Amino acid sequence: MKREIHAPTGTKLHCKNWLIEAAYRMIQNNLDPDVAFDPDNLIVYGGRGKAARNWDCFDAILTSLSELNEDETLLVQSGKPVGVFKSHTDAPRVLIANTNIVPHWATQEQFDQYERDGLMMYGQ
Repeated sequence: MKREIHAPTGTKLHCKNWLIEAAYRMIQNNLDPDVAFDPDNLIVYGGRGKAARNWDCFDAILTSLSELNEDETLLVQSGKPVGVFKSHTDAPRVLIANTNIVPHWATQEQFDQYERDGLMMYGQ
């Protein structure tokens, strides 16, 4: 899918406050053609490191951020938004966990299979 992403600039908010807006703009800036290694495939840098698992997940992250309240936290697991929970205004707005695999299954072959199955991504 060919999409050209540019982070918003200026003083117009797309989210409910600037803390949330920072994450909203950052993920988009990571995929700007002037910044990203392979933006068409969501790859930020390093050959495999992605900003999101796939384009649907990217869009869902942006939607979640735009709807996130000032006392909530978005959970992102291997590039996919998996939940929003009530926290507090001083809590992190986003928590991200990438490629957490127990040691027995933490082989390159197993990781590659999980990625092919759409279950995880190499996060950056």
